[in-house]
Amino acid sequence: MSFPTVSSPFFFNATSSFLSPEGGRHRYYTFLQSHLFAYDALTTSRFSVLRMEKRQVSGELFYTGLGLVTPLGCGVGTTWKHLIEGKCGIRAVTTEDLKMNAFDKETLTLTFDQLTSKVAAIVPCGTAPGEFNEDLWFNAKGLNMNCILNQRSSVCLENGLSLCLDDHRSIARFISYALCAADEALKDAKWAPTDQEQKERTGVSIGGGTGSISDILDAAQMICEKRIRRLSPFFIPRILINMASGHVSMKYGFQGPNHAAVTACATGAHSIGDAMRMVQFGDADVMVAGGTESSIDALSIAGFCKARALTTKYNSSPSEASRPFDCGRDGFVIGEGSGVLILEELEHAKSRGAKIYAEVRGYGMSGDAYHITQPHTDGRGAILAMARALKQAGLHPNQVDYVNAHATSTPLGDAIEANAIKAMFTDHATSGSLAFSSTKGAVGHLLGAAGAVEAIFTILTVHHGLAPLTLNLTKPDPIFNDAFMPLTASKEMPIRAALSNSFGFGGTNASLLFASPS
Repeated sequence: MSFPTVSSPFFFNATSSFLSPEGGRHRYYTFLQSHLFAYDALTTSRFSVLRMEKRQVSGELFYTGLGLVTPLGCGVGTTWKHLIEGKCGIRAVTTEDLKMNAFDKETLTLTFDQLTSKVAAIVPCGTAPGEFNEDLWFNAKGLNMNCILNQRSSVCLENGLSLCLDDHRSIARFISYALCAADEALKDAKWAPTDQEQKERTGVSIGGGTGSISDILDAAQMICEKRIRRLSPFFIPRILINMASGHVSMKYGFQGPNHAAVTACATGAHSIGDAMRMVQFGDADVMVAGGTESSIDALSIAGFCKARALTTKYNSSPSEASRPFDCGRDGFVIGEGSGVLILEELEHAKSRGAKIYAEVRGYGMSGDAYHITQPHTDGRGAILAMARALKQAGLHPNQVDYVNAHATSTPLGDAIEANAIKAMFTDHATSGSLAFSSTKGAVGHLLGAAGAVEAIFTILTVHHGLAPLTLNLTKPDPIFNDAFMPLTASKEMPIRAALSNSFGFGGTNASLLFASPS
């Protein structure tokens, strides 16, 4: 028995792989008739994505806009200037930084006293140029959330209240950082889609590491005090990591892919790499991609302290605490911020005369399959990620001029990565031809935002021909020598291609390879 070919916006034909042996064809065809055919006439006139032809993608993808919120300042210009000048965004933690809003003063003081690490890389807040304006972004006084089809999205609660998803009370700090960075990136790229098809062809891929743990801590305290009825209906929308992407999508009306990677300290890199593949696959013409984090709170700091991941020796000298590759390193400095960039296909960028910073050439991923927090001692996971990025880019290791290392200032991780770089680039590295550095000496470890912020640093390195220094490297680890040595001063140099490494708990690794557009 033969069946007519199924034709709809979503199904091109009904193949036997979808069907059960007994009567499956009939049931499947009936389902399509009742649920899809009637849908065609309703939707194809309204949504351009259902009418469009298959896109031809050149394979060349470029970055056309950048946005940063970091401990060095708010904005790409401010952050880059301070980074190259060797300034540090790390300071002492105060009791106010712990965000223990639901706790009494005695508990707050006791908690602060018990923290073994009291330094952090914190975004400077204020109204001066280069500072993060909390009134504008965190309190959302200046936000105008234009939801899809210009309608306010809401969730009806059992008590009859309406929870508006564009309400500022649903915006946690990590979300506000992403909104600020995305706004700068979109303005930098001059990308403001106005017609329906442009909005449908613009997606968002912004991940995070931990969400809003301070909100979880406050909510848990309400349970302990038997005040659960006072829990905010905005609690869940505030802590969900994908809400950073969601709010950016709602604010600008972007209806392409709405994606959020959560891969610990590799999140930002994975979010950018995933966005690259979405454009290559034809899912979007433009992607807003990056990472965001706000983990300066009592529970996050205490948790990383108990994991023995944070520095404890430099509480009295915060600016010296993050020292990648240095003999005096004893753990990373926890940080916060966001990095967002605009990625688009070559022909799309050319057609609108967009400014181009760099080309993304490769994206490599791997897993250590070894330990929940420690990298494998042989560095194989890092080597695999770098090798796969190079293979995808079609480049020889000798064609890479700079590596932005993940190096977080931990005794084990920095040494393993340095040896992995040496193994990957062999004579190119040991001869002194390869420049490399870790920018975490200046900004600390931004966790879920680290990969995105450092990817932007690497893109700017390619764009300006200027490689940033490694701060606080006064006594290099013995694995280094005169030829194989991280940069201790910013260096002007021609950069054909550059690699950015990001490695996370759980053994997840990502490497992004960028090249000069010329």
